[in-house]
Amino acid sequence: MDDMEEKLSKVGNQILTASRTELYLNMRFLDLALSALSYEMRPSIQYMGTDGTHLFYDPDKLIDRYRRNRILINRAYLHLVFHCVFRHLWKPQPEDRELWDLSCDIAMEFLLDSLPHRGIRMASSWYRQNFYEEMQAKLKVPTAEGIYRMLEERSLPRWERERLEEEFRVDDHSFWPDPEKEPPKGMPSPQQQWEDISRKMQTNMETLSRDAAQQAEAVLQQVRVENRKRYDYRRFLQKFAVLREEPQLDPDSFDPIFYSYGMRLYGNLPLIEPQETRESVKIEDFVIAVDTSMSCSGKLIKAFLEQTYSVLKNTESFFRKVNIHVIQCDEAVRSDQKITSEEELRDCMEHFKLIGNGGTDFRPVFRYVQELIEQKAFRRLKGLVYFTDGRGIYPQHRPPYDVAFVFLQEDYTDADVPPWAMKLILEPDDLESPPEPSQDLIEDWEDLPHYEY
Repeated sequence: MDDMEEKLSKVGNQILTASRTELYLNMRFLDLALSALSYEMRPSIQYMGTDGTHLFYDPDKLIDRYRRNRILINRAYLHLVFHCVFRHLWKPQPEDRELWDLSCDIAMEFLLDSLPHRGIRMASSWYRQNFYEEMQAKLKVPTAEGIYRMLEERSLPRWERERLEEEFRVDDHSFWPDPEKEPPKGMPSPQQQWEDISRKMQTNMETLSRDAAQQAEAVLQQVRVENRKRYDYRRFLQKFAVLREEPQLDPDSFDPIFYSYGMRLYGNLPLIEPQETRESVKIEDFVIAVDTSMSCSGKLIKAFLEQTYSVLKNTESFFRKVNIHVIQCDEAVRSDQKITSEEELRDCMEHFKLIGNGGTDFRPVFRYVQELIEQKAFRRLKGLVYFTDGRGIYPQHRPPYDVAFVFLQEDYTDADVPPWAMKLILEPDDLESPPEPSQDLIEDWEDLPHYEY
């Protein structure tokens, strides 16, 4: 490095250090996040970028923007840090990579514009303000994933995409690592380090820095969404399964040694044959209740039922003969469709129509199910899954079966479900193809917290 490069590097590091200090003084809950990136000069890049470990910058562009307005540096620095806090760098890339990059930038700029601190405040253009209003009307928590789906549904023309790029693009995403490439063995993963930073940041915002976090409510909301555990919906439904024998060959109980020994000893008489029945843990008696009140989105209800069907139609999930009741309810039970086979389940999903648009009262469903139990309509009811937005009247007493209230993140506002029930918060992606088993997935029913998980 020659003298000029050394001077530029020194000046660049001083600018970034001053920016980090100013951000820290205004938002102390960002202490770990702001100090996690080391600075590295990279001439001729698109202003600034990060790979989760380093903050790369072009010294000429950095100095020029600092001379114009130091707030530009503060915003870009925090923009990069937020990308890491929300782990955008390591998430699986959707089919449209350019739209995903744009969605990540929009989400981060929205957070910056929601913060009241003078060190990052800048006047927003009318275009940006109008876009935020449209976005907030559709998304309660504007995450990058939610914005991506919103823009994908709009089928943006090229001119509009270019206008959004011009308005929201800040940093260079070419340094983002390949999410499918594993880090070197023995080396700590930057993704794991940022997961730890993000969780500590959430704890800090909810405890020690609660007063400061009140001015960063949008940041805290997104941090909570990002840090919540992901659950395999297929395995969640299996918690409502029962053990029962069914007619099916059980190869696990077959011992080929005794079989071959009998054939050798007696000629055509094996000493053991495969059992013709096997014990299976599958769904048999089950209730799916959907809240069809005016406050629930019909689109999300149908998406929930379709994805539930995609799980249940798997022959490994439920017995050939089942007893599933799909109940629609607002302040009263509007319909009850009994399903006894996969064919009936498929027909229910293909011709499903929402009934009801009143208020929300959960109690009628539980009274109705209790009547079914008294009428011997169930052999062994294991559980009830209630899809709702949570705004309604809950029963006071626990029923003799397990209950889970399911919310989709897009249409979710926090609700205190009864202590005897479970609360499962899903994103639309959680209802799609099941992820690989991980340590975050709950193994036993007893491990499920009955207040929130």
